Amino acid sequence: MTTPPADASRVWTALYEYVTGKDRRRALRAALDLGPGKVEVLIKLAGGPMTLREIAAAVDVDPPAATVGVNQLEARGLVHRTAHPDDNRRKLVHLTEAGRDAAGRAQEIRAEPPAEMASLDPEDLARLDEILARLGAGRPDHPAR
Repeated sequence: MTTPPADASRVWTALYEYVTGKDRRRALRAALDLGPGKVEVLIKLAGGPMTLREIAAAVDVDPPAATVGVNQLEARGLVHRTAHPDDNRRKLVHLTEAGRDAAGRAQEIRAEPPAEMASLDPEDLARLDEILARLGAGRPDHPAR
């Protein structure tokens, strides 16, 4: 494994801190009283019901941690479980109406650019967009533009 150049490490660290910073976590906690992990589960469930195993894989946690998180979301009335139509031993986790509202609000908060980014001039935003597109090129999980 090669060591990345110092500039790449410095820029990556700054970008990581910027994107995952306290302001975003504070906004999510203030609006929803949920941490980022539970918010991620709600957003994944906005795409449709999932089994606990699918949730664990989607948010990259082990199945027991997914169960604990879903239990907490269920206690808050944000999700509910039903029997899986193909296997009664498994359960499907669905968003409730309150859960759909919370997932939508979380997506709005996550999509709202920080003030510093929104104030960049159009040329800087275009350059940043181009760089991010190049960084994501060839990655299977990168959305097409």
